Amino acid sequence: MPAAWRWAFVVLVAVVALAVAVWPRADHSGPATTTSAVQGGPAPASDGLRANAALADCPRPQPAEAPAPAAGPLAGITLECAADGRPIELGAALAGRPALLNLWAYWCEPCARELPALGQFAARAGSAVTVLTVHSDPDEGKALARLRDLDVHLPGVQDGSGKVRSAVRAPAVLPVSVLVRADGSIAKVVVRPFDTADEIAATVAQELGVRV
Repeated sequence: MPAAWRWAFVVLVAVVALAVAVWPRADHSGPATTTSAVQGGPAPASDGLRANAALADCPRPQPAEAPAPAAGPLAGITLECAADGRPIELGAALAGRPALLNLWAYWCEPCARELPALGQFAARAGSAVTVLTVHSDPDEGKALARLRDLDVHLPGVQDGSGKVRSAVRAPAVLPVSVLVRADGSIAKVVVRPFDTADEIAATVAQELGVRV
């Protein structure tokens, strides 16, 4: 075989070997991507977290007190009760009694300072005003842990998608307190934290006409 042919054969073999080395091929050694990993998001709150938080039960519709259908912007909004995970229709649950809804989140420091005062006001108001917290972040588990640490056991609902905020047209800040009349209409959206139960009581008296 002529020397030129031999060199051509060597070069051809080298080119084929290089092509095989760099040819793309599937790599099955990495971890598989599962559906749950793609979807992501916080896991639902466990019964243990709910039990540790020891929250009061959410208000339920009282036909004797509110025979008429629920009205106002909160009518038709269904949320999960933080105490037990059951769904409640917010407008129906609040109908027939003045209410204060407090929008908050576990990471909000002004909310953490305000919540104990809100608890004191609720104890003072009794059945005259329904006080309900509205957790406005998807991570319900962290909300339950935060309430436990604050020793606040108010009834509350989970609203990670911001249904209440949209319905009452509240700005994207926290905390926000929504004062609701017995007929379901909105009396006032308060965009600032309260410092004391007395301050909350004064605002409720002014906007809802209920003195406690």
